[in-house]
Amino acid sequence: MPKRDKKKLKGYEWRHIENKKLVYTVYFVLRLSVVLMLVAQFFNQNYENMLLCVLTLVLFMLPSMFERRLHIDLPDTLEVIILLFIYAAEILGEISDYYIQFPYWDTMLHTMNGFLCAAIGFALVDILNREEKVSLHLSPFFMAVTAFCFSMTIGVLWEFFEFSMDQFLLFDMQKDTVVNTISTVNLDPNHGTAAVVVKGIQDVILVLEDGTQMPLGLGGYLDVGIIDTMKDLFVNFIGAVVFSAIGYFFVKGRGKGGFARRFIPRFQRRPAAQDASAPGNARPEEPNPEKAE
Repeated sequence: MPKRDKKKLKGYEWRHIENKKLVYTVYFVLRLSVVLMLVAQFFNQNYENMLLCVLTLVLFMLPSMFERRLHIDLPDTLEVIILLFIYAAEILGEISDYYIQFPYWDTMLHTMNGFLCAAIGFALVDILNREEKVSLHLSPFFMAVTAFCFSMTIGVLWEFFEFSMDQFLLFDMQKDTVVNTISTVNLDPNHGTAAVVVKGIQDVILVLEDGTQMPLGLGGYLDVGIIDTMKDLFVNFIGAVVFSAIGYFFVKGRGKGGFARRFIPRFQRRPAAQDASAPGNARPEEPNPEKAE
């Protein structure tokens, strides 16, 4: 590569770092917090939480790794939200017990997950849509549908993971819900399919194998996981629908609007080492909705 091109590339990389100051600041603060938490858990001899801290540090490196390996540019807003999402889920949610202290903490994270996954799915389709070598040119509507389906698929796979952990390792990732009314065909006196509604449930008594009776004192019936799972999928659905609609109007309006740009990854703008007019050197930089229409 000629020296002049090397200088251009170096200048580009410096400008790229300058634009990432906010991301690096957030990354440094969160990473320092996790390291301090790791040290505290070591002295508390809580090795499970130590593994969560190590996992969090590894997850923090994924956005920048994807940027380098895939030659994409994650918008600062998206990257900061991803880092905060990881910290909120692992450190605040699991170690600091925010899932228990704040009932809507898990709901908030699943809604955000649906929104972010739709943004990533939309970006994948948008990149393929603008790639000359790929014969894939979807309309704005089908781009939005694909992003929505991508987000919902990620949400479902995560619920599969939670269910598997609960079944095989006896975790409680699918948090239980206390309800006072149930409807079940198992109580049908005729052993048919007529649902029997039981209202005003105040407590459940567990009868163990040795005959020991253990009142739970929960104030109702313990629903095991299903309500939490369906609620998570529903809020994931809301987040996916919101961003899919934003992405649709973003492409339909020929790339206008700054809000969607903050969440849609794109190819990095590198100075061409050779003549940009040469085949294969030019790389699309901005969305080209005309191909999508």
